[in-house]
This record gives sequence, C-alpha cells and structure tokens, in this order.
Amino acid sequence: MMRGLLAAIAFLTRLPVPPRTWAGTSGPPVQLPWYPVVGLLIGAILSGLAWLLSREPPLLAAALLLLVWVGITGGLHLDGLADSTDAWVGGLGDRARTLDIMKDPRSGPMGVTAIGVVLLLKFAALAARPEPVAALWLAPLLGRGALTLAFMSTPYVRSGGMGSGLAGAPRGACLAVLLLTALLSLGFGFHGVRALVAAAATFSFWRWSVMHRLGGMTGDTCGALTELVEMAVLVALVL
Repeated sequence: MMRGLLAAIAFLTRLPVPPRTWAGTSGPPVQLPWYPVVGLLIGAILSGLAWLLSREPPLLAAALLLLVWVGITGGLHLDGLADSTDAWVGGLGDRARTLDIMKDPRSGPMGVTAIGVVLLLKFAALAARPEPVAALWLAPLLGRGALTLAFMSTPYVRSGGMGSGLAGAPRGACLAVLLLTALLSLGFGFHGVRALVAAAATFSFWRWSVMHRLGGMTGDTCGALTELVEMAVLVALVL
C-alpha cells in the first residue's frame, strides 16, 4: 500500500524516495490512486514555504513559490505541455502527424510560448495573493486528481507508452480517492467550489480536444492537463 504512494511520489516529483521501498510494486497501476495524495504533499510543502515568505514582498514570494513548485516536479508536466502544444499546432488537425511531432524531444516556438504563458499566469495569480493558502493546496491536488480521472475515463493511444500501464489501475480505489479529493476541496468553502468548477471545465475541454484529435490521450497530453488545471484553479481563485 505504502509502496504505491512512494512509487507515485517518485514518478511525479523529484522528492527523494529510497528505490528499495517502491521498486517491488506490482506495476504502475498501484500508483494511480495515490496521485491526488502526491498533490496534497506538494500543497503542504508550498503552503509551508508561503508561511515562511509571508513577510516578503508579494512578487518575490510568488517567484520563489513558483520556482520551488517547478523544482518539486522537475518540470515533468511542463515538458508535456510544450510537446502537446507543438504537436497541436504543427499537426494541422492530422492525428498521425500530431503523434509524430509529440515524439520529438525538441521544443518549438509554440511549446516555449505555452510554457511562458502558463508560468506567467501562475506567477501573476500567486502574486495577487501574498498568502495563497487555499490556492496552494487546491491547485496541485486537483491537478493530480485530474490525472487519475483521465486514466479512468480516456483511452491511452500509445501502446507501450509511459502511461500505458496505468490504464489497469483499480477503479474502486480511484473512485474513492476522487470522491475524497472533491470533499477535501469543498472543505475550503466557496474557494473549493470555484476550484472544482475551474478544474472540471478545464478537464472537459481537454478531454474533448484529445478525443477529437487523437481518439485518446498520451503521456504528454496528461502533463499538459495537469499544468492547465493548476493554472485554471489559480486564476479562478483570484478572479
């Protein structure tokens, strides 16, 4: 049980995890129900840092929070965002061409622009709230809860891809953790409601887009989903 959590931490973050504690898991599916918990862990780290920076200038605090946020994940999801954006623009509506471009490890101008825009919006949202407690808990929680929901509801189109093994995750455990994620979000009151609405709208648009273009999702589009949900939640809590 704990090995699944440690495996999820090792996959989604750059936090140190002893390899021996998770190398013996039965496979990637055991990780998936733990993804929102990893989001809570990230939220706890960011909230603690926000408390330490509460007396610093808001712009500096926001920049440092975002720096640590990116560092915790190692830019994993930003890479998926860049690859997905390049593929979506360069693919010109063609499925095969989109998938081919997504395989290219190089980032084109559209991918770089997408990263810049998402980070800018995150920074602006964080700077608008010197002590963004609700945002720092809700954004990473819902960003990773969206991944669990994606693997439960959307086909994975690359056989042998990084996320292909997650498709067999236990549905009961995933449904339970998604329900708990929603309840935890509602614990933040009106902030939680706004965050859930923003996350649900972003997920719905993302799923329609990948189904319409690809007939399913890839690891890169999942990374893009996490970044977009986090951004949407942060912005929604400021507007």
